[in-house]
Amino acid sequence: MRVHIEPKPQNMVNTFLLFFVIHSMQLGVGIQGFQRIIYMEARHDAWVSVILSGIATATIGFFMVKTLSLYENTDLYGIQYDLLGKWLGNLINIVFVVYFLGSFHVIVRNYIEVIQAWVFPEIPNWLLSLTLVYLVYYGLNGGLRTVVGVSFFSVVLSLWLILLLAYPFQFTNWDYLFPMFEAKITEILRGAKQMTFTVIGFEIIYVIYPFLKEKDRVHKYMQYGLGFTTLLYLALMVVSLAYFSGGQLERTIWGTLSLFKIVRFPFIERFEYVAITFWVLLILPNLMLYMWAATRGISRIFNKKEQKVSWMLLLFVFLTLLYPLTRAQINMFNDYFARGALYIVFVYPLFLFGAVLIKKKLSRKKDEANEQKNP
Repeated sequence: MRVHIEPKPQNMVNTFLLFFVIHSMQLGVGIQGFQRIIYMEARHDAWVSVILSGIATATIGFFMVKTLSLYENTDLYGIQYDLLGKWLGNLINIVFVVYFLGSFHVIVRNYIEVIQAWVFPEIPNWLLSLTLVYLVYYGLNGGLRTVVGVSFFSVVLSLWLILLLAYPFQFTNWDYLFPMFEAKITEILRGAKQMTFTVIGFEIIYVIYPFLKEKDRVHKYMQYGLGFTTLLYLALMVVSLAYFSGGQLERTIWGTLSLFKIVRFPFIERFEYVAITFWVLLILPNLMLYMWAATRGISRIFNKKEQKVSWMLLLFVFLTLLYPLTRAQINMFNDYFARGALYIVFVYPLFLFGAVLIKKKLSRKKDEANEQKNP
């Protein structure tokens, strides 16, 4: 595997588009019902947990970009290959490929569950899975620039959904926000931990970094994307706390979708149906970028063509989606996946940064020693 990557000019992406990539990756199925699981841990201080999770993503995002900037132009797969060697490095690379495929699987599973529970209960899993897999395959054939374009339009075309969430304000009871700061620090931290499944996605920077043009502006636009997502989740949490009573929020599985139920137009009575079906535009960038990242990993590890790898991985994921799961099993799968994601996304980058920093310092000292021996 070549550590240094030299993308073709036609595959490079303007760095300002990273804002849309990061935000679209964090805005997926997790936003549909994150309020309940956070409230069950932190109660009325759930909004504090959201803020802490935003601080955590900003901090880890800083270390991710800093790690990548220590190399000239490479991705996570190249860094781990250079740092750990061929066998151990590629083993860790495969772990990340499995993680990206797992993310793809979880997103499709959760979206299909929402579709079947709210809109089309009779549609079989295989048909919905095949539709999403085909859309992803069609997007990947256009290359990274096409996928990034989908992320851009996903954010822009979904802004009207965010504005409609102001509708519940007229029915809020702000007394529901009190008492504040009654939760213990441990409870607030557990609430922030429960946000893991909702805020992951920004780790895509590890793979997309070599294809960004202005490397000195990467960190700025990444933080913009993370900050905008945190503000959106904070606003949703505050509105949900003020609209639902504590007992209601504990029983509301999909809090955000339930907020759409009260939106009324003269020509649309059940607006949540529109929101749910439109949600496919929000999850498509997640699916495309996760599959692209997994494809890049297999392609670099085994030196195979990306197009051939992509359809093989999509076929594999499609076959895994055919196995039926109950609501309880999907919840359990989400929990296990979130636990793994916590270590992969929030813990491992710190160790990786430290290891790369040590390796660079040792290499620099070795080069200086060689220069002194051979002036």
